[in-house]
Amino acid sequence: MKILTSSASPYSAKVRMAARYAGLPFEEVATDTASEGSDLVDRNPLGKIPTVQAEDGTVVFDSRAIMQYLDRESGRKLYPRNTAKRTQAEVLEALCDGIMDALILVVYERRFRPEEKVHQEWIDKQWRRVERGLDHLEANLPRTAKNLTGAHFAIAGLLGYLALRFEGKWERGRPKLKNWTTKFEKIFPDYAELKPHVAES
Repeated sequence: MKILTSSASPYSAKVRMAARYAGLPFEEVATDTASEGSDLVDRNPLGKIPTVQAEDGTVVFDSRAIMQYLDRESGRKLYPRNTAKRTQAEVLEALCDGIMDALILVVYERRFRPEEKVHQEWIDKQWRRVERGLDHLEANLPRTAKNLTGAHFAIAGLLGYLALRFEGKWERGRPKLKNWTTKFEKIFPDYAELKPHVAES
């Protein structure tokens, strides 16, 4: 299985961690979405990562669809079998993805616009979404034990991205989130390797 990915992407980190935990071997294919290269757009017309190509040629995107695919391929290792608990995990994953969406919009607004055209009101709106989402997560963190779920990997991807791009800007008043990865890494030691990071050139 190939995962078209970027080292800094929180969505890619979520998928990489989940695949490793589920025991599904994969090859990482570093992918530059800005170039819209054929390796990516031929598989995913949206030109987004992560995108998975299975050995049988099956292509899966986006990250939540990939997570469900990995769950099926691994014999249901990523989500609880209990319906209510599965729904809870899926909702927390969706929350994390939504926070990541807002964070990336903030990054892109600053990265791709000339400074004089950066829309601060737009950034402020996205940050309010981030704040509300993090506060909800702080109050509703799942129990972290040896049986991890898609929600745990979504939280890990999100917190890794916050540490990478927004260190010192979100932690105040959120002690559980601030300390969460320390406990998570004891259960999933591969976090240090697979979390969002800037790849060495």
